[in-house]
Amino acid sequence: MGVRENIQNVRRRIREAALRAGRRPEEVTLVAVSKFVPPETVLAAMAEGVTDLGESRIQEALPKMAAVNRPELNWHLIGNLQTNKVKQAVPAFGLIHSLDRWRLAEALELRGQEVGTQIRVLIEVNVSGETTKHGLAPAQLRDFLTELKKLPHLLPCGLMTMAPYTPVVEETRPVFRGLKQLWVQMATELQLGEHWQHLSMGMSNDFEVAVEEGATLVRIGSAIFGAEVNNLNN
Repeated sequence: MGVRENIQNVRRRIREAALRAGRRPEEVTLVAVSKFVPPETVLAAMAEGVTDLGESRIQEALPKMAAVNRPELNWHLIGNLQTNKVKQAVPAFGLIHSLDRWRLAEALELRGQEVGTQIRVLIEVNVSGETTKHGLAPAQLRDFLTELKKLPHLLPCGLMTMAPYTPVVEETRPVFRGLKQLWVQMATELQLGEHWQHLSMGMSNDFEVAVEEGATLVRIGSAIFGAEVNNLNN
């Protein structure tokens, strides 16, 4: 299948998963992960109504953004952000999914102060405890968010996590459920306001479970662009 059919299929699966959980499908935003994907394929996705795109490498993303040059697109930074890339990232991305350490928070705050803007971020949480993954431990989240409230140029909008890859997709459910529980707990205890609205969780192999557990942003790459990416790598 091509990009058009893949997007239709992913949207159908999101809708069905949302309905199974008693949710409205429009509560879930599809973020098409376009890393390794050329601008012309991004435009093909746009033709199917995709407006949210995820990138993980700034050095690859910026030339692609310039080539596409469509103001209606919302670009999400979903990969690890190095502090020396903050200056480039801040004007380019509308939402940073991967705030995972205090040093990065300080760098983002300084840049927000310099350019006079409030930077929208998600806090990455390592719910599974895998040593290969980035993110705060769940036990660190409350103190981190408490300190983050002292940085006026950062706007925490929710949480992000990655579940372990497993062929038994049901095994990811406790990870997504755990993130939702943390999200509710922090909203209740810290009164984080109306901007605290997102759960970024779920990828091509497990997004239906993530939607059933409350995801508002699903990051889908290979299920949309898989064939095109494979062709590029051949």
